[in-house]
Amino acid sequence: MSYPVQQNIPDEFDDELDLPEPGGNKAAVAKARAQLGKHKGAASAANAQYNRAKAEAARQTAKLGKKGLSIKEKAAAANARKRAMGVMASSVKARDAAVKAQTAAQGKVYEANGQFDKLLKGANRDAYMALKSLFSQYGLGSLAGKIFEYVKQGYGADTIGLLLQDTKEYKERFAANEVRAKAGLPVLNPAEYLSAESAYRQILNSAGLPKGFYDNPADFRSWIAGDVSPTEIKGRVDLAVEATQQANPSYKQALYKMYGIAEADLTAYFLDRKRAEPLLKKQATAAAIGAAALRRGFGANRTDLEGYATLGITGAQAEEGYGRIAEGFETMLGLAGRYGSSWSQKDAEQDVFTPGAARTVGSENAAEKGKRLKSQERAMFAGGRGSSSQGLNAGYRQT
Repeated sequence: MSYPVQQNIPDEFDDELDLPEPGGNKAAVAKARAQLGKHKGAASAANAQYNRAKAEAARQTAKLGKKGLSIKEKAAAANARKRAMGVMASSVKARDAAVKAQTAAQGKVYEANGQFDKLLKGANRDAYMALKSLFSQYGLGSLAGKIFEYVKQGYGADTIGLLLQDTKEYKERFAANEVRAKAGLPVLNPAEYLSAESAYRQILNSAGLPKGFYDNPADFRSWIAGDVSPTEIKGRVDLAVEATQQANPSYKQALYKMYGIAEADLTAYFLDRKRAEPLLKKQATAAAIGAAALRRGFGANRTDLEGYATLGITGAQAEEGYGRIAEGFETMLGLAGRYGSSWSQKDAEQDVFTPGAARTVGSENAAEKGKRLKSQERAMFAGGRGSSSQGLNAGYRQT
């Protein structure tokens, strides 16, 4: 008596499932793994049922071989064996279907993981691996799925390379080329493009710039689009480093207080082109004005200082101005207290830097307030209500 040939489940499906590669679709992987587990369970159940039926058929066959069985017993054993063999046959079909579904589900897992190489063989696999490696070097590992589809469709490596250049991902990766073409500049091939990025990155790394500052392709896009050579970038970096080294402590303190720029980031700050234009000049001047204020114990209000910078106040003028403010600040505080008024750092700054500033209706500007307080003090002494020991500075510490 012969039995249906037992078909074992492929060993690869008895192993742990492959973990997703970086960038794998976790939701798709989870769904595919669930389906794989379902079909694997069905195949296992069918296999177990087959083995039980096989054992039953063997037992009934052995029983039929015994002597002394009645006709009724022989008939019962024959029918039982027939039923068992029928179960074996149906189990084989169920198991084959489950294994086929399991194979398809495993393919879905590989596909969701981005492990397309496991779905290809021979020359197709070699072509896929070569193209994937090349485009991964471009930072376009996300195109692996498209490479897989093109390989399956029978395209050659050269054709696939051209097709990939028309993808959204490729155009975004080498976006500077489109700008260059519109400007009449030659389009760079990938090797030239990557070489320029590498040169930029090496220069910036050598300068010790912080991680995250100009270290990815998008950061270099405007430089490549503008045909900015690595030599020019080197010059900019050198100037930024020099500016950092030459910056005095008060200036660095003002930058940190006003803009949150630590010394370690100062070179990057100087190099940032978005700030290096008018805004950088404005912020640098504001920082110089703030440094003059900090050196004399005053606060550095970013909005006010940038306003002074916009008005054209220079660092040198700020040094002179805050010197004058420091000389008379406590005296003016005393006068304000004596005559029921107020005097702040902002009043003092406006009195020195913007004496002609407009005033609101019904109010006086800082310069007018200062003149009024001094006039009141002079009037007091002119009226004989003071004494020689009670000058403008009486009761207040001199600076």
